[in-house]
Amino acid sequence: MADATASPAPKKSMFDKFENLLNTYLGPIAEKMDKQRHLSAVKKAMVAMTPLLLIGSFCLIPSAIPNMIGEDNPLSQWILANTSYFDLANTVSMGMMALFVAAITAFHLGKSYDLDIPGSVTMALVAYLLLGMEMDEAGGISLTYLGSKGLFVAMFAALLAVEVYRWCKARHFTIKMPDTVPDFISSSFEIIPVTIINIAVFLIIRIVCQGVFGVMPGAIFTNLLAPLVGSMDSPVAVTFYHMLRCFIFFFGIHPSVLSPIVQPIATQFLAENIAAVQAGGVATHIFTPGPMSAFGGFTGLGVTMGVVIWFMLSKSKAQREIGKIAFIPSLFGVNEPILFGAPIVLNPIFFVPFVIFGGIISSVPFWFEAWGWVPCSTFTPPYVGVFLEGFLTNMSWTSVVANLVQLVLALIVYYPFCKVAEKRALAEEARIAAAKEEKEESFSAEDEAILDELDLDF
Repeated sequence: MADATASPAPKKSMFDKFENLLNTYLGPIAEKMDKQRHLSAVKKAMVAMTPLLLIGSFCLIPSAIPNMIGEDNPLSQWILANTSYFDLANTVSMGMMALFVAAITAFHLGKSYDLDIPGSVTMALVAYLLLGMEMDEAGGISLTYLGSKGLFVAMFAALLAVEVYRWCKARHFTIKMPDTVPDFISSSFEIIPVTIINIAVFLIIRIVCQGVFGVMPGAIFTNLLAPLVGSMDSPVAVTFYHMLRCFIFFFGIHPSVLSPIVQPIATQFLAENIAAVQAGGVATHIFTPGPMSAFGGFTGLGVTMGVVIWFMLSKSKAQREIGKIAFIPSLFGVNEPILFGAPIVLNPIFFVPFVIFGGIISSVPFWFEAWGWVPCSTFTPPYVGVFLEGFLTNMSWTSVVANLVQLVLALIVYYPFCKVAEKRALAEEARIAAAKEEKEESFSAEDEAILDELDLDF
């Protein structure tokens, strides 16, 4: 029989209930999104585009040199005489990005289904070209939908082509060769019926789009996604996006689950910025990959360098050690040591400064870009450290100023919350020290009496 005098279970706080709600519903959804094979294939394809983004962005640097040092010198004259080669490198990298995305997406999705990889990639490329390739007035191939504008068409074509391949194989719509035939030959014959079906499916889609709607399939995707794509290129949307990233990370869900949705949009805007600068115009899109890392991830999501610095100056020994450990990684945008060491994650003290103010501070430079105070990005630099990464996104010192503003705001915002955390840490350290001292005193008094009784003489 239960003890009637037993104290009732402690009542859960509102924060505990909210945390439990998110872990029960949001956590499983995020986990499924991260493991969902189609989203995973798209995410891996976009990550694989990083070298091409670097190459395409680097090709803009030489064209800017004559403007910086003048045209009346040997270096500028050589650059001006060879501009076409730099443009060519940009065209075959970023200018044909959608083609590579289609291939890599099919590679990863086909691999997840254990399908023949060359067959999957071939089907995806054929499907994408049927939807995205068009001829110009001179009879040549137009690159309109082979670049960033064709990203969503490429993803759709690759995913559907692989699914058609899987459907055909599951229903044995393939040519089965004898076991004595080498694998590379039998796999080629196996996909002949699949190729015919795939071509028929995507040819019908193109005929319907051009015959009924009078436009290329790529234009339909552009029109359908225009509200989503356009809405992301505003400081308000960027601020909301960063607050959402901080929100889900606060509860231990990595914000990379959002990348399959936003990365193609940011990449498209970067390509349009580069094309505008090459044409002699000005970059206008703020939602691009470089600033998302250099500004949105400055010292880590939520600009947590403010916490790191206040922890390094804390009176608490434990907090000082955590701050020292987290400092160097934070200089390169890695803030997991402070997120889980402080901790910030699932710590009610830091919910408001990290989720609300952290998201706002991460977005401040994007407002500067929208107002014309900071040039929009034309380059996605590698992880080279804070301040330098921001400078490389647009080659402007105003990016460094924007980062400094972020740092100052982070120090101001996080200070009172760090002080609350410091007070609790000092109280806990004092409690542990008192318990340890009491244990030592108790041990020494009792054991000293026992040793005296034993009268041991060595």
